[in-house]
Amino acid sequence: MTRRDPAAFAEFVAARSAALHRTAYLMVGDRQLSQDLLQEALTKTYVAWPRLRDPGKAEAYTRKAIVTTAISWYRRRSWGERPSDAVPDRTRPSHDEDVATRALLWHALQQLPPRQRAAIVLRYYEDLTEAQTAQVLGIATGTVKSQVSAGLSKLRDHLGAHGSDASVLPLHLLEVIR
Repeated sequence: MTRRDPAAFAEFVAARSAALHRTAYLMVGDRQLSQDLLQEALTKTYVAWPRLRDPGKAEAYTRKAIVTTAISWYRRRSWGERPSDAVPDRTRPSHDEDVATRALLWHALQQLPPRQRAAIVLRYYEDLTEAQTAQVLGIATGTVKSQVSAGLSKLRDHLGAHGSDASVLPLHLLEVIR
C-alpha cells in the first residue's frame, strides 16, 4: 500500500474499534482514558497506514500502539491515581458473588506491572496465542511466557492475601507447570 486510503481505514475502524476499545480499557481501567488511548493508537495507525504492507495486520499494529502508549503513560504516571469526590464502592456481602469475583480480579489485574498486564490481557482476555501476543508486544515468545507466568503468580498472591478461595481463578491458571 503506497498511499493513504481513507475509505479502507474507516472500514477498519468501523469493523475493529469495539475490540480495540476493549483492549484499551483492559490496559488502563478507565473508560474515558481508554477512549483517549484508542484515539491515540488509531491516530498512529492512520499515520502509518501507507507504510503497512499488509492491511490485514493493521489490527496487530494498532494493538501494539495501544500497549506501548499505555506503558509510556504509566511510566509518566500522569494517569495514575485521580482524586474523586466519592469513595469507590467496595464489594458488599449483598452483591452477587460473580460481581465480587470480577471486582477482585479487576483490582488484582490493575496491580500488575504494565507489561505483565499487557501479556495477560492479550493472552486471556483477547485470546491471542503466545506467538500473536509476542508479535503485538514486540518481544520473544519465551518472554511472553515468563511475563504471563509472573503475572499469574502475582495474581495468585494478591488473591490469596485477600482471603479468596481457589475458585476465583480457573483451575488451569492455578497449576504450576515446570
